[in-house]
Amino acid sequence: MAHQLTLEERERISQMHYAHFTNAEISEELGRHRATIGRELARNSVAGEYQAVAAHQQSRQRRRGRPLVRKMERPAVAEFVRSHLVRYWSPDQIAGRSKCDFPDERCRQVSHQTIYAWIHAQPAADRQRFTGLLRRAGRRRPGYDRRGRIPNQVSIKGRPKVVDARRRYGDWEGDTVVGARQSGAIVTLVERKSGYLLTAKSCDRKARRVAGKIEARLERLPARLRRTATFDNGKEFAEHERVSERLGLSVYFADPYCSWQRGTNEHTNGLLRQFLPKGTDLRNVSWQELQHYTQLINDRPRKRLNYRTPAEVFEPLVATES
Repeated sequence: MAHQLTLEERERISQMHYAHFTNAEISEELGRHRATIGRELARNSVAGEYQAVAAHQQSRQRRRGRPLVRKMERPAVAEFVRSHLVRYWSPDQIAGRSKCDFPDERCRQVSHQTIYAWIHAQPAADRQRFTGLLRRAGRRRPGYDRRGRIPNQVSIKGRPKVVDARRRYGDWEGDTVVGARQSGAIVTLVERKSGYLLTAKSCDRKARRVAGKIEARLERLPARLRRTATFDNGKEFAEHERVSERLGLSVYFADPYCSWQRGTNEHTNGLLRQFLPKGTDLRNVSWQELQHYTQLINDRPRKRLNYRTPAEVFEPLVATES
């Protein structure tokens, strides 16, 4: 879509202005803002007269004499991008949020392609620093679990359809992130509709301990925000009946080797791995560090939330119950 007035549009402005149409009527005819018409007549009239060809030439001459300032050369835009990159936001999240925060200021809106191009054009040290803040994409092959089936499992096939549709809050997906050489674990719980993350550090993956961590994180929430939980087939979730009884939620299990059935949780675990990559000894990660990483993830805008953050969506729901 063109943003500069064309010669044809200026011809129409000239005709309607000469016929004493108002700026509002001209703007409606051209589909332009009234202020655009007012600026055009003020800038490009000569001795009180507006002529299309002369106006078009004046506008082009001004544009030629104006230095080209790229988006990322504007201090406000560059600072907006830098300040969010260091918070581990992706270029897409930054670009989407710029449109939300500055809906009427196109000069402060930036695309994700522009951000990527700017990063790759930086000197080597800065480029390495900024790319180090971006998540590395990658796929994992599912491991084969030979530890047997968990008793009394309820398959995900029996889960209410409303959970699949993400029409309500309070449906959770759970998993564990394991440290190097089984050095502890982190229990992760993700709310499906908002993407809000809860985490808890555990010294091992024993079922009773993991169940206790899940209860401790979810029991603080109002009942309407803990409806269902969907886990994978790890034996650490063998105490699911205890969790279900104490929290009053329904527990379901994904099919073996179908991690996509818990896609929200798998994706969020990937975000956490940005801070705690494979090979990390989780025994050396403090509770405060884990909560800091969790907050960073909850404060990232999401495209499916119209670039609001999970914290902005979910935390007010908890506050209303307090």
